[in-house]
Amino acid sequence: MLNRRTLRIKAMQTIYAYMQAEGSDYLLALDQIGEDFAPDLNSMEVQDRKLLEGKKQIAQLLFKEWYETGQFETDETDKDIIDSVNRAVVSYQNQLRKDYKHYGNQMMSAVERIYDHYLGTLQILEVINSLVEEEEEKKEKRFTAAKGPDVKRFLNNRVVQRILSNKSYQQHIIRRNISWGSDISEIRLVYKNILKQDETFLNYLALPEPTLEEDLEVVKHIFKNIIFKEKNLQSLFEEQDLNWVENKSIVKSLVNKTIKVFGEETEEEPVLLDLSANWEDDKAFFEELYHQTIQEDDKYEALISASVKNWDVERVALLDKIILKMALCEMHIFRSIPVKVTINEYIEISKLYSTPKSKQFVNGVLDKMAQELAAKGDIRKSGRGLIDNK
Repeated sequence: MLNRRTLRIKAMQTIYAYMQAEGSDYLLALDQIGEDFAPDLNSMEVQDRKLLEGKKQIAQLLFKEWYETGQFETDETDKDIIDSVNRAVVSYQNQLRKDYKHYGNQMMSAVERIYDHYLGTLQILEVINSLVEEEEEKKEKRFTAAKGPDVKRFLNNRVVQRILSNKSYQQHIIRRNISWGSDISEIRLVYKNILKQDETFLNYLALPEPTLEEDLEVVKHIFKNIIFKEKNLQSLFEEQDLNWVENKSIVKSLVNKTIKVFGEETEEEPVLLDLSANWEDDKAFFEELYHQTIQEDDKYEALISASVKNWDVERVALLDKIILKMALCEMHIFRSIPVKVTINEYIEISKLYSTPKSKQFVNGVLDKMAQELAAKGDIRKSGRGLIDNK
């Protein structure tokens, strides 16, 4: 299932994309200034190219000053230059706001699409059942006896029937508009060429009266050894989800736990799992971590700069800076998460996604900053087991 480390990673990737976009927006603003002072090739008047180039360079220097300090001071009186800088500032800020909203929405959509993949993976059982029924209809129209295994016995699998007839499953499929559409042809090939020739599946079909445990085991086998392994299906999943390599383990965990729940004898009708054990809380954590890290970027940049006095902050890898800023954000605003948990989480993330030396760097900087901020009272933790900010 989805855990908070995965959410931290998704937020980190989104913040990285946003900061890359920020750099592009800066360059676009400089280009806009360049266009303001480009010679008008359609003008009948002679263009003073040197004058225009000089104005462009002054305007771009003023914009760079604003970008670095948040303001620009100048004795410049040329209205064209001042107007060009102001237009670039407004254009940059507007585009940055759009990117901030866009990447935030994209981040949440990407995570919630994991749930769609979970539902779609379960729906493969429904597709297989449909293929079996379709095959049986064709058999009835034949004049000669059909050869091969009696696949229609799979239609009686109690685990499959419990899932497909479950109200929670049916409602989610309808509300989220889950459908394999034209991609059903790939499942058809897997059914025909792999499942119908699979030894474990054939042995199951040969059982006179399968037990619930045997029903459960064959469904587990189909997912584990066919659906989550078959190359063509994996390629299809990767086409549907660019992050399938990362998200596969989450989908697999959700599917396995679902099968287990529906394979148990119970009087109450089971419900499908949520993305995580407490999705509403995790969703709030996820969104706030993204928004607050970006909104307090200047504050965290200054803290990092003060903490790494013997190291030029500009030379710190962008991903390391994002990791440090996210950790600082988490320490400051999530009062129920212990500091040590936060530090350990971001050390692990740095090991997975940043440079070979990042682990030691992130560990050293965060440990030092956490102690300093706790001593100042800037980090306060509350809740069970959080005495003394431990």
